[in-house]
Amino acid sequence: MALIRLDGIVKTFRQGELEVRVLKDIALKVERGEFVAIMGSSGSGKSTLMYILGCLDTPTSGTYHLEGMDVSGLDDDALSAIRNSKIGFIFQSFYLIPYLDVLENVLVPTLYNPSPGDARGRALGLLDEVGLGERIGFSPGELSGGQKQRVAIVRALINDPDIILADEPTGQLDSSSSRQVMEILERLNRRGKTVIVVTHDPDTAGYARRRIMIEDGRIIQ
Repeated sequence: MALIRLDGIVKTFRQGELEVRVLKDIALKVERGEFVAIMGSSGSGKSTLMYILGCLDTPTSGTYHLEGMDVSGLDDDALSAIRNSKIGFIFQSFYLIPYLDVLENVLVPTLYNPSPGDARGRALGLLDEVGLGERIGFSPGELSGGQKQRVAIVRALINDPDIILADEPTGQLDSSSSRQVMEILERLNRRGKTVIVVTHDPDTAGYARRRIMIEDGRIIQ
């Protein structure tokens, strides 16, 4: 059974009287432990697809099975529970909270975890692993772009999700920081995490074992 299975996914947005179909009959399977890159230009529908994969949005029609469960029609509370337990998110813009320090930012997702365990211990271990053990008391404003993204990666991992979804994770980074971030994702995949990267950058996509091209809302390759 595939970890992720999409069948006939359509996503339509309304702009006044106009209907815009952003995703058109998407069919996709992702097996547990894969490293997949979803590639496409701006406006291709790749970010909308990521939002559906991450249970941040629901399709207009079609079905999305996650671990065999159809999540297409679940309500917000049920989707939130799935996101918190099964999916870690990494975004291009980091989305760190400016008035919290590094450790506090990492621990934010555990506030919604009913069984966080030793979250602080996990956070300290993960921050040390990505080279930020000496930065736990720093604010986001005191970090470089690459350091911010590494904090975001640790935050995505803190609840030990099965799936890591990364939307343009190197979009604001220089080449050296981009390489560091992608090597971390590569290590996570080797440890069994399913990693899905949404990107327009061939170098970033080159770390994946499978590449999926999307154009005008359709998977073309």
